[in-house]
Amino acid sequence: MKTNFFKIFAAGTLAVLFSFTFVQKKTKLYIIGDSTAANKQEKAYPETGWGMALQSYFKPDVTVDNRALNGRSTKSFRAEKRWDPILGQLKPGDYVFIEFGHNDEKVDKPTVGVSLADFKINLVNYVKETRSKKAFPVLLTPISRRSFKNGVLIDSHGDYPRITRQVADSLNVPLIDMLAKTESLLTRLGDEPSIKLFNYVDSGNVNYPNGKKDDTHLSPEGAKQVAGLVVKGIKELKLSLAKSLK
Repeated sequence: MKTNFFKIFAAGTLAVLFSFTFVQKKTKLYIIGDSTAANKQEKAYPETGWGMALQSYFKPDVTVDNRALNGRSTKSFRAEKRWDPILGQLKPGDYVFIEFGHNDEKVDKPTVGVSLADFKINLVNYVKETRSKKAFPVLLTPISRRSFKNGVLIDSHGDYPRITRQVADSLNVPLIDMLAKTESLLTRLGDEPSIKLFNYVDSGNVNYPNGKKDDTHLSPEGAKQVAGLVVKGIKELKLSLAKSLK
């Protein structure tokens, strides 16, 4: 009788321990950044952030928590207290993908734009605070706009990507150079064919009655392809996340 009781007790204890271990192995991947990655409201469809497509590349043991927001910069994301709850929830082994630049460069908007020097300080702070929680920061340069001139793709981000690369190098942070990857993709496709990756909508659309020609924000197809480039970067860097890719 006692023997059976202890067997049942031991089995139950092991089940609880295994269950706890399984829960502990779950990883959260936070995305902080701007509208190119952000979740979109239904009224914006077909505009789609690449962060919306990223979960589909992962097995269930990784949860993508996309906190990127339209119009935010390294400055305004923190000033609006968007970073605080993420930092409070971070657990050892979690990831924070940090992609800013599109709005930081808007220095004519003092609540959003920042100088290159302040951009660097802000990125450094995000990295150090993430590491203080024993979580893993990953820096991403901003994705390319579809800005062709006479058939040649023109960079519109100035020195902000360079600063991101510099911070990654100086602090030994994994870097996914999304600008380089998306520039390569757009150049390979060419001017007109690359339209399909962006939020181009004919007139008469329920959300865009007058149509839309947007060379910054992505279409569902563009979001899927850009998320695929993020995944490619994860594999190239050999991040532990790569084990959880489908």
